[in-house]
Amino acid sequence: MKVQYRWGIIVLTILISLLSIYFLSFSFISSSVQKQASEAARDASGNVDFGKKQHYLDSVWKEPVFNFLGKEYTYEEIKKNELQLGLDLLGGMHVVLEVSPNEIMKGMAGKNANDPKFLAALSQAEAKQSTSQAKFSELFYNEFKTIAPGDNLSRLFANTSNRGKIEFNSTDEQVLKVLDEEIDGAIDRSFNILRTRIDKFGVVQPNIQRLKGTSRIQLELPGVDNPARVRKLLQGVAQLEFLECWGVEEFNPYFMKLNDYLVQEEKLKKSSATSLADTSSDLSALASTDTSKKSTDLEKQLASNDTSKKSEVKKDSVPSNQSTTLASLFVPLGQNLGANLKDTAKVNALLNREDIRALFPANMKFLWDVKPLVTTDKKEYVALYPVKKGRDGKALLTGEVITDATPSFEGGSPGVSMSMNSTGAQKWRKITAEASSREPKRNIAIVLDNLVYSAPTVQSEIPNGNSSISGSFTVDEAKDLANILKAGKLPAPTRIVEEAIVGPTLGQEAINQGLLSTLAGIVLVIIFMFMYYNRGGLVANLALVFNLFFILGVMAQFNSVLTLPGIAGIVLTIGMAVDANVLIFERIKEEWIGGRTYAQAISLGYDKAFWSIFDANVTTLLAGGILLYLGSGPVKGFAITLIIGIFCSFFTSIYITKIVISWLFNRKEPIELPFTTSISKNLFQNFNYDFISKRKVAYVISSTIIGLGIVCTFINGGLNYGVDFKGGRYYVVRFDAPVVASDIRSTILPSLNNAGTEVKTFGSNNQVKVTTSYLVEQESTEADNTVRISMEEGLKKYGKSFEVMSSSKVGASIADDIMRTSLLSMFLAIVGIFIYVLIRFRNKEFGFGGVVALFHDAIIVIAIFSILHTFGISLEIDQVFIAAILTIVGYSINDTVVIYDRIREVRELQPDLDLKTALNNSLNFTFSRTIMTAFTVLLVVVVLFIFGGEVMRGFSLAMLIGVISGSYSTIYIAVPIVLDFNSDKKVEDLKA
Repeated sequence: MKVQYRWGIIVLTILISLLSIYFLSFSFISSSVQKQASEAARDASGNVDFGKKQHYLDSVWKEPVFNFLGKEYTYEEIKKNELQLGLDLLGGMHVVLEVSPNEIMKGMAGKNANDPKFLAALSQAEAKQSTSQAKFSELFYNEFKTIAPGDNLSRLFANTSNRGKIEFNSTDEQVLKVLDEEIDGAIDRSFNILRTRIDKFGVVQPNIQRLKGTSRIQLELPGVDNPARVRKLLQGVAQLEFLECWGVEEFNPYFMKLNDYLVQEEKLKKSSATSLADTSSDLSALASTDTSKKSTDLEKQLASNDTSKKSEVKKDSVPSNQSTTLASLFVPLGQNLGANLKDTAKVNALLNREDIRALFPANMKFLWDVKPLVTTDKKEYVALYPVKKGRDGKALLTGEVITDATPSFEGGSPGVSMSMNSTGAQKWRKITAEASSREPKRNIAIVLDNLVYSAPTVQSEIPNGNSSISGSFTVDEAKDLANILKAGKLPAPTRIVEEAIVGPTLGQEAINQGLLSTLAGIVLVIIFMFMYYNRGGLVANLALVFNLFFILGVMAQFNSVLTLPGIAGIVLTIGMAVDANVLIFERIKEEWIGGRTYAQAISLGYDKAFWSIFDANVTTLLAGGILLYLGSGPVKGFAITLIIGIFCSFFTSIYITKIVISWLFNRKEPIELPFTTSISKNLFQNFNYDFISKRKVAYVISSTIIGLGIVCTFINGGLNYGVDFKGGRYYVVRFDAPVVASDIRSTILPSLNNAGTEVKTFGSNNQVKVTTSYLVEQESTEADNTVRISMEEGLKKYGKSFEVMSSSKVGASIADDIMRTSLLSMFLAIVGIFIYVLIRFRNKEFGFGGVVALFHDAIIVIAIFSILHTFGISLEIDQVFIAAILTIVGYSINDTVVIYDRIREVRELQPDLDLKTALNNSLNFTFSRTIMTAFTVLLVVVVLFIFGGEVMRGFSLAMLIGVISGSYSTIYIAVPIVLDFNSDKKVEDLKA
């Protein structure tokens, strides 16, 4: 390695290490703050009060807790930058919501929404949606044309609400285009509304994303402990309202009354002689004081105090005529009052007190601004709007009257243009006339979900319902406000089609199991590498430590989420990373035995191994990339970790080890090769076995296993699909004593209406997993509650105390999509690998042999799972299983590509050798590497199988079978097929 390259790699290694330390430090600081919170909330008995702990964390949320090179980081910033844990490790709630397109279309149809043909077409389209990838609008159109062949869509959708977009003479294609745009827009609006709701819900590090190409929105809510509240929050229909704001001169007297009331209350609390209860009459009298005589301006009083130190104001430093409570909570924000973001809960508690509410008019309601104002010192303040409710508690105007809203530019500044239907225009004219006639002119608050999105001042009467809303908007804010206004036009109710709830206890167990399996896998690999490769093994172990460190550092840097399958990906990456060093060390040993000097052996060993390692990593990367693109939830977490691990292992295994080995062993010519021990010195030496002659026996063995798998599948009535693929609900239930799974099933089956129900032991003999198809076609919250209540009633009959640790639901429609996506991912992975092998080796026999071996490995794993299911060992085929299959595909082609590279090398060095001998020689040359790689990967997979927990049991068993099958298929399937499909059996015929 040239000197400049060596120093370049050293510098890059140092930079990556420093960045990894920097980004991982946030996780350590966060953990330290959590420990401090626990200690602060611990009582004399050692128990932690979680309410007090959360209060402590809330109090430091905006406070600096970490200083790095003069830059201070608040706890909020620390949490955003730490290595995030998935729900399966942290506990919480995973939800996939689907926006109902048929309701959107009903809203667009207006009065025609009850048309029998329209309703029939909608119903049939909805029924077909679960088994079709077509757009809902296309399904509806096809059904409508079947029911009413001579009818046009414009008859249904040409109305005043859609004027300018759909006319009576519009073609069906034009109408369909508008329908698609409105459905897509409604999904975007729902996404924005849900994002705002979740932000206000107080979940730390929520993740919300729209699933591309679908009408679905996915949410990850770590730490959520009230699923019922979340469901209500997510599925509630948005309420858009227009409310008049109280003027400053109107609400000031009431706040002064509040000030006087709180001053008196504070005085009474200070007095030890007189209790608050004894003087309640004094406070009652104060509450009825005539506000018209109050001339003090509360806003001016508050403005006289230093707002940057509001929370630090002491009671004795506040004027005697001003409440310390108001002074500490409120700050002036323009013509409105506001509060520090962290004090909003205290303000709400104050204003919701019954005695405080009595001080204000019944129609005065206080609403917060949706967007906080951030000051230069990074403090966040939120405006508080006093708004007027009607006599019946309703708003002046609601969102259903809006026909359209679009971003616009008023005088070069972003704004929003809004139009209303005739009913709304009439009401709007009256409202704006009254608001603009006041002195000063009134503001109208645009409110969604009780949050104020804008409160423009009405300058004049608006007669036709067409309004322009201007303000200090950015372009994005104008777009968001337009979306919010349109949210009231079309109802787009959502339904939960997939849900998973993981309790914190189960999450902690998953962390323990994941850490245990990871550490055990690392220790075993380190011991093996040292025992087999001596000092070379120490170098490989050093690279392994760097690899693990870099993986976690890169994940933290990119805010990736570490999940339990992600830990499995790390464990697997550790095993596979060793493969590169095994391959390099074996090539160095070959060159040394062949008479090279040590320096030459190192250089040639790395050079000859490089492209084999490169090809192997690219093929595995293809499988990981497809998983990342098409997968979701735990599968995507696994893919991210796998991809990061591939890049890190490639860098550490090739470049870092070469620098260290060259520095350690290249100073003088060694007497013995420093890559062997007494165990490995003579192992596989002069190994020569005729693999190719035994290929037909191997074909029979593989065919027999696959045939048995097919028979067992028929006997079992199909494969044992998990909830992911067939839909349904499952619950992990823990009992206070050991239980028998079959007895539980018999007990709860009648409660579940004798629907398909499976109960199996899950991890330990006091824990079971209950899977049921009861009400699988119904995805409503009511159905969820019915199934859970029914199951719990059945469990109560069993007679033992229990606790539901976690639950999951996958709707029938999304299960079909998951199945289709999984099959597509497998197909694309195999096709992608075939194309890469074909291009890389420029030989169709190589490509065909590799693909047949991949199909062989996938089918063998599925067949063995089916056979095991027949004999009572029931492991589900789900998304994580598909991830295992694709990983096996990557591993298998990895092994195959290495041997194909050696065949190509043999072909170039001995062009006259017959094909069978060339293939056999290549297999024998690489056999030690094949066995060593398989053994190291099996080490970590076995550890994962034993210690990884029940959640990863199916994954690790599939990997266990797949690693053995992958090595076997490389030797007895992929390579022999090159011979069987080459007509002349000559090496020359393998050339490009």
